[in-house]
Amino acid sequence: MIRIGLGRDLHRLVEGRRFLLGGVEIPADKGELGHSDGDVLVHAVIDALLGAAGLGDIGELFPPADPKWKDADSMKLLGTAWNTVHGAGWRLVNLDCVVSAEKPKLLPYREKIRSSLAAALGVSPEAVFVKGKTGEGLDSIGAGLAIEALAVCLLEQ
Repeated sequence: MIRIGLGRDLHRLVEGRRFLLGGVEIPADKGELGHSDGDVLVHAVIDALLGAAGLGDIGELFPPADPKWKDADSMKLLGTAWNTVHGAGWRLVNLDCVVSAEKPKLLPYREKIRSSLAAALGVSPEAVFVKGKTGEGLDSIGAGLAIEALAVCLLEQ
């Protein structure tokens, strides 16, 4: 059996927060505002994996109203989610992601992000791809006020 999962997340960008993407800290003037560490890409990946496996979503597994998830490390959340998905008999075939942000430019960090996600999911970096897009000066992303990530995965059982 194969299944496709789609995840999406959007966070405000604010001063005084670290900018994290796929578990990689990137130098930036602003970082993601979130209940956890705000890693928008990891959150989208978690939703894609859980959705493909039919195991809920990130809000069910890690409720934002629960104070124990305040400032949580998103990569640890990904590990927990992946253990749940993998434990249900699923194997990741591939993961493809799009990150929309006006800045910073993601290309210099792409391979490190791919490797970080691949290591957390127990696959080779060739099974993970990340693309960076801008908002072309439009909407909250284009104005540098927000960042969005989309992730699609293929799972096999």
